[in-house]
This record gives sequence, structure tokens and C-alpha cells, in this order.
Amino acid sequence: MNGKNSAKLVVIGQGYVGLPLSMRAVEAGYSVVGVDFDARRIDALNSGVSYVEDISNDTLLAARESGRYTATVSYDDAVNFDYAVITVPTPLKDAMPDLSFIESSGASLAPHLRRGATVILESTTYPGTTQELLVPILEQGSGLSAGTDFFVGYSPERIDPGNQKFTFQTTPKIVSGIDAASLAKVDELFSNLVDRTVPVSSPREAEMAKLLENTFRHVNIALVNELAVFANDLGVNVWEAIDAAATKPFGFMKFTPGPGVGGHCLPIDPSYLSWKVRTDLGRNFRFVELANDINEHMPDYVLQRASAILNDVSKPIRGSRVTLVGIAYKKDSGDIRESPSLRVIELLQQFGAEITAVDPHVEGHRWPTGVAQSALTPELIAETDLAIIITDHSDIDLAPLLASETPVFDTRNSVTGPNVRLM
Repeated sequence: MNGKNSAKLVVIGQGYVGLPLSMRAVEAGYSVVGVDFDARRIDALNSGVSYVEDISNDTLLAARESGRYTATVSYDDAVNFDYAVITVPTPLKDAMPDLSFIESSGASLAPHLRRGATVILESTTYPGTTQELLVPILEQGSGLSAGTDFFVGYSPERIDPGNQKFTFQTTPKIVSGIDAASLAKVDELFSNLVDRTVPVSSPREAEMAKLLENTFRHVNIALVNELAVFANDLGVNVWEAIDAAATKPFGFMKFTPGPGVGGHCLPIDPSYLSWKVRTDLGRNFRFVELANDINEHMPDYVLQRASAILNDVSKPIRGSRVTLVGIAYKKDSGDIRESPSLRVIELLQQFGAEITAVDPHVEGHRWPTGVAQSALTPELIAETDLAIIITDHSDIDLAPLLASETPVFDTRNSVTGPNVRLM
């Protein structure tokens, strides 16, 4: 589009999903209003500081200088929008889906709806949310009829923070609408933003596709996590076994173990599907529930291994100085939502450890309580009784760990050395 489009796009949520979408839309020529309820994030954006690794400060500055990007906590600038995309969180609350952010976003958007506008939900949720929850909110607040006066669709986010090969633009985008006209509108927007769209027949199929993607990963990660526990007890290097299996050119997909799962997708999204099956069908989604049980208890296994390693050098956890290397849930990302490190920290604190963490990616106001912050210096390592690699960020130099005699528990198979114990 090369800056020639004059359509107005409102993106609700300016996090790891909404900000890359906003920047790409500005690049494609849309006039974008980015709305977020976190005033600190809006202040950062308006100061030209990006908190999302995939978006550089230069990209953000260029968007602002174009005059086509506004970041705000208010919906006042949403008036007369052509498109609105909702990218808000959908957490679990008391083991049940919490759709309050979708509800409030829909209610805030509705008064600004006009005939011909299109609203698209991207937040991960259970099948039926778009048509059964969002549409009535939009209709009630606007006095208009979906499918007649305005268009509605669902297009699940597929952002993989830090992935340089599959970006927002190069990753195929599933698109859907509540009717043919809505699908055409949703497809029109994303065809201008991504290399390929994948239309499906209704929002229900699109909502299910997103849950399937994440449930597939969740179940397979649980498999290798449990395998890692048993392999260690059997004296088997699980990492070498996985690498060997991955040489098979068919019938195998490589997944690796770790200290647990984090972010929004894996700890939460499969539970949306499990909840929907249990609520509507009265049945248990046993694969998801088993995977939840295994992955949720991996931090307990990290504590068990940490205790054993300290015991080998005649030290209890209580009073030991433990350094966590990387606490974000994902490599080269600052996203700490649902990170397994948070549970590891909780467990170590319960047993009386003194904890320092190294993670240059995590925002200061999201730093865990009671955890000291440091760089991975030789001085820190010399004072450390045990270092645990939780997240193997590319920009953390692990060489000083290997040059020391400090015991290292590596949950990511990122280093080797005589002082290193693997997951």
C-alpha cells in the first residue's frame, strides 16, 4: 500500500501482539490508534521507547513521525474508525476463562461503531466467543446490527516473540467472519498486512484452530518434560536422545523439555478448550488435563534437582545464594507472564534461598518481589552457591559460568562443562 491507504485502524492492546500489528499497519499506510489500559506502556510509546523486542525504537519513532500512529489510554480517538482489532489478554481466573478484557473492550468500542466499520477479535478464546459474547455487546452499545450495519470477524494471533524468520508479516493469518461480507472485510485488512491469509468458514473454526495449535504444543512439551524426568533417573541423556530422534525425516517433530511452560499460550489456552468441553459436553479433555498436571509441576522438579545439586556440596537450600539466569518465559523476550521462573522463585523463597536473577529483557516494574537484580558478572558468580539457567537469552554471556566452579543446573541444554548438570 506504500502509505496510500487512508483507512483508520484502532488496535486495542499494545503488547506483544498489538504493537507489531500496529507498526505493520502504519507501514502499510493505515492511520492507527493504539489503545492500552497500562499507562506506563503508553508513556513509553509516546517517549519513543519500545518494550517489545520485535519492535525497535527506530521503528516506533518512524511510526510516530509519520503522523499515522497515536498511543493512548482513551477510546476518544477511536471515533470514526474503519477497523478495530482487539488484542487484549484472556487469562484464567479461578480455573475459569476470564473474558472481562474482551467485554470491556467491546463495550468501550461500541459507542464509536458506525455503519460499514469492522471489528476483529484476535485474543485467544474458546469457540463461540466472537458470536455469542462480542457481537451482542457491540450491538447493544451501538444500536446497530452485526452483519447488516457493521462487520465482525475473528483472526487468531500467531505472534512468536523473537522469531526472526516467521514474523507478523510472513506468518500465514487465519481469517474468518460471521458472514461472507464480514469475512471479505477481515480478509481485505489482513491481505494488506501479511503475505498470506487462510480463510475459514466461521469464527468457531478459527477459534478452535488457535486452541488446537497451542494444545498440540502443550501436550508434546508435556511428553518430553515427563520423559526428561524419567531419563535422568534412568541415567539417559534425554537431549542427546531427542537430537538423535530428530534426524528422522518423517513422522517426528522435535520438542524439548524445560522448567515449565509460560506466556499466555501454553499455560492458559488449552485450559480454555478443556473448560469448554467440560461445560458444554460434560466430559473431560484428558490429554489437556494430563499435560497441565505435568507442565505445572516442572518447577517442583527444578527445585528437587536444585536441592540435590546443593546437597552434593553439603549445602541446604536455606541460606544458599541462588542465581537464576533468565526469568522471562521465552528466549530473547521480556514477557514474564506465567513464566515458570515465578513458581521456581516462589518455591526457593519458601525454602529460604537468597535469590538473584539476571534478565536484561524484563521490565523493571514487572520484576519479581524479593529478587535481587544483577548482571552475570564474575563477582556475582563467585558469591553464588548454585546457578540455574531458566531462559537462555542470546545476549547473556554464559562463559563466566563455565570458567567458574559454581554448580550450574541448565534446564535448556545451553552449555556444557564439568560444573554443569542438565535437566
